[in-house]
Amino acid sequence: MRVTVSATTPILPSHPPFAHSHVLPLSHLDTDPNLRVSFRYLRAYVSTNAHQSPTPDPFDVIATALSSALLHYYPLAGTLRCQNHRLELFCAHGQGVPLIRATADCELASVDYLDKPDETFVEQLVPDPDENEGLNHPCILQVTLFECGGFTLGASIHHSVCDGLGATQFFNAVAELARGARTVSIEPVWDRASLLGPRNPPRIELPIADFLSLEHGNLPYSQEVGAVVRECFPVTDDQLERFKSMLFKQSGSRFTAFEALGAYIWRAKVKASEIAGNEKVKFVYSTNIRKQLKPPLPVGYYGNGCVPIYVTLTAEEVREQPIWETAKKIQKSKINISDEYVRSFIDFQEIHCGDGITPGKEVSAFTDWRHLGHSTVDFGWGGPVTVLPLSRFLLGSVEPCFFLPHSSATWSAAGFKVSVALRKPAMPCFREEMKKFGDDDFGVIELNLLL
Repeated sequence: MRVTVSATTPILPSHPPFAHSHVLPLSHLDTDPNLRVSFRYLRAYVSTNAHQSPTPDPFDVIATALSSALLHYYPLAGTLRCQNHRLELFCAHGQGVPLIRATADCELASVDYLDKPDETFVEQLVPDPDENEGLNHPCILQVTLFECGGFTLGASIHHSVCDGLGATQFFNAVAELARGARTVSIEPVWDRASLLGPRNPPRIELPIADFLSLEHGNLPYSQEVGAVVRECFPVTDDQLERFKSMLFKQSGSRFTAFEALGAYIWRAKVKASEIAGNEKVKFVYSTNIRKQLKPPLPVGYYGNGCVPIYVTLTAEEVREQPIWETAKKIQKSKINISDEYVRSFIDFQEIHCGDGITPGKEVSAFTDWRHLGHSTVDFGWGGPVTVLPLSRFLLGSVEPCFFLPHSSATWSAAGFKVSVALRKPAMPCFREEMKKFGDDDFGVIELNLLL
């Protein structure tokens, strides 16, 4: 399997969207040091236009629609630059989004529609900018055409410009224009500095420092864990419901799939990584606060509208305490989600800008992509059959975990999959822990850990 890049074309707005060069300030959520990374993922599409003559070229369709969308989303063609420890966005005429054209010498079916991805292959389908290129081009896209007529759209988007929901809003705008709409149905909203700026004076009324520390000279993601590998594990609905029932019998509490499975995977990761018992480890997830704020963020806001929530324990606690206790701590952490939490988090970023804000080491990031609306991004070939994140960094973690839907082209049974990144020597042990989760005699094997 080989991917060949034939050209990179800068896609400019279809006509100038502004009169003069200018700087756009980012919000204090956008400039969180943990978000100074490019987020990389892909969508795979099967060919549904074979009956048309001539068959539309996905690259041309997306390029034309992207040019029109950039009239509304021109900041994605801007340049990020650092001023006084903060990022800002510089916008000028002549800026564009690089769109890479590539071909793959195979059919999507031959690679299982990327549901069980070969890491070396899929890495070639998504742009992978270095730090400087990611700042110069916060949005880089790649259309890869397969021999079957299907294609993938790979994206690298700097997290400081938008979060996952914001990026999906942008891609939906491109998609509806590709399907023939004359304009976007949701007008994007910028206004970041005023909507999510610090209070005057800033004040921290919740214990943000309990999970964020200050380490001058150290940057997030500086932890050295050696080679990190990624692997996908299927989870059936039956397995999950059986596990949740066991937790309920032991604790009397009901847990969501994210809380229950997240607790199990966190324990398995800590166990497999052989972390010292007294070392602090953290479970972190991102929560959408667009409707939690007072007033809520306006429809169309596509900046970062999420904040991280952390659960901190020692490695020994995660390994030894009943899994339901860990799940309970994850569940209780949701109580923190409030307008005041967001405002205190923003003010912490303001007061300690340049002080080396970091969540520390041994952070396990979890995110659930099963219900984020990725399937709505339809450029005229139907929604994607597979959505796959490739990011190596997330919320201060170098070993992120994603809950993902199976490819609709290959999977008919109920359930989903988890994509887990983990230091290479730990993966065999982790694989055994996930095998236990699927065993019929799971209850006997794990009973002592649930009591």
